[in-house]
Amino acid sequence: MADRDYYAALGVARGASAEEIQRAYRKLARQYHPDVNKDPGAEEKFKEVSEAYDVLSDPETRRRYDAFGPDFRQVPEGMDAETWRRARAGATAGAGARPGPGWSSGWPGGADGEQVFVGGTGFGSGGFDTGFGEGIDLDDLLGGMFGGRAAGARSAGRARRDWGRVAGADQEAEVQLTVEDAVRGGRRSLTLSGPDGPRTLEVNIPAGVTDGQRIRLAGQGGAGSGGAPAGDLYLVVRLAPHPRYRVEGRDLYVDLPLAPWEAALGTSVAVDTPGGEAKVKVPAGTSSGRRLRLRHRGLPNPRGEAGDLYAEARIVVPHRLSEKERSLFAELAAASTFDARRQARRSR
Repeated sequence: MADRDYYAALGVARGASAEEIQRAYRKLARQYHPDVNKDPGAEEKFKEVSEAYDVLSDPETRRRYDAFGPDFRQVPEGMDAETWRRARAGATAGAGARPGPGWSSGWPGGADGEQVFVGGTGFGSGGFDTGFGEGIDLDDLLGGMFGGRAAGARSAGRARRDWGRVAGADQEAEVQLTVEDAVRGGRRSLTLSGPDGPRTLEVNIPAGVTDGQRIRLAGQGGAGSGGAPAGDLYLVVRLAPHPRYRVEGRDLYVDLPLAPWEAALGTSVAVDTPGGEAKVKVPAGTSSGRRLRLRHRGLPNPRGEAGDLYAEARIVVPHRLSEKERSLFAELAAASTFDARRQARRSR
């Protein structure tokens, strides 16, 4: 992969996070692993993504790759990009090129027998002096000149050493909770099915989980191969429909049935909440649909304020009226000038 783009090999952007790079590698490694994919090109593709991950997963190696590109393995520590560019320009000059000051010729072996000019004042054991105060590994330099064969060999060696080491896949499973479970939290036993049969896990559900929230269980996902670590298991919380509460984020909504006289005159009413009974004050003149707020009676929040509970007024009239009730309602109708439809139009 001497001239290939490691980011393109993994299918990620140059600014990708370490987590994005890891996810991309896991996906591609599973797709092209020779034990899984028998396509003739799968093995080479697996080596390619393994080498790309080997470089981009290490912050220091990635920094050097971003700075120098495919040459990063040949650049001595401390050398800047401009100095390296000039060194390469002199080192790869063709036959008949005139070396600049401080450069010496005489290293045969370029393509088609051409002279390849190698910077420096003389050879030492295992390397030579570049004139910039750092030694360059000769094998690295030649590998860079002739298509990266030396670097490729080392990468292939790493690929062979890591052969079969594939991290386990991350997995997801849904866990259904009641509103009360979400409020209280606590330990819960879950049975999950898998390729090796069902398994049971004891899970600690944090208080205040919300619908769609993911709970990470490290190392409980798919098994790795060749001694590689297992993936993670993510439990996706789903709140079951509740006969009384409606959930929006951390806020809860509950219907509050009121008799006509309670709504008209005002009262105090007991309301069931997931945390126990609470009293809500109903102001005089309350109409259906009015929301009465109970602060911090919704789902708890481990990182801040709990949600609220809203009791929505619903005026309920008797299905059957006694003679006395009918008489009183008739007397009220005769005495009142209230026009419900006019008031409704005004409130729109």
